[in-house]
Amino acid sequence: MTSEFELSDDTPVYVISVAAQLSGLHPQTLRAYDRLGLVSPGRAPGRGDRRYSLRDILILREIQRLSQEDGVNLSGIKRILELGNEEHRSRVLLAEMHAEITQLRAELESTRAVAARLAGLLRSRSRGAALVPVRRSDSSVTAPVTREATGHTTDPGDTGDG
Repeated sequence: MTSEFELSDDTPVYVISVAAQLSGLHPQTLRAYDRLGLVSPGRAPGRGDRRYSLRDILILREIQRLSQEDGVNLSGIKRILELGNEEHRSRVLLAEMHAEITQLRAELESTRAVAARLAGLLRSRSRGAALVPVRRSDSSVTAPVTREATGHTTDPGDTGDG
């Protein structure tokens, strides 16, 4: 994101006479291309004068090249530009999807690691180990005797007549 003082390739800064000179086209040709939708310059606040960005200038040069060197008519040029825009959007979407897949794979690996740790804790619990360590030196806290020692779980303070 750019601030109001930063310029990007999409910042409309060139008036039509400068854009015409930079693109090698007549200002009236730029107006016609705008009406046809081949290029869409920004509008200046106030009077609404056309302002062209660097990207617009590059598009105008490409229009001129396709028309003069390759003999493509304006309808064909418009379709070529539309397809180029669609391809660009598709590439951006594909990159976003790849990033999301990478993130999901990382989350899946993390979840698998947690599941493996929990499975290990459950296995050790079934072998008689406590899930949460209990301090045996504190007389107020007692831990159950393991099944392996007695065949069943009992509380050491339990007299069994309960």
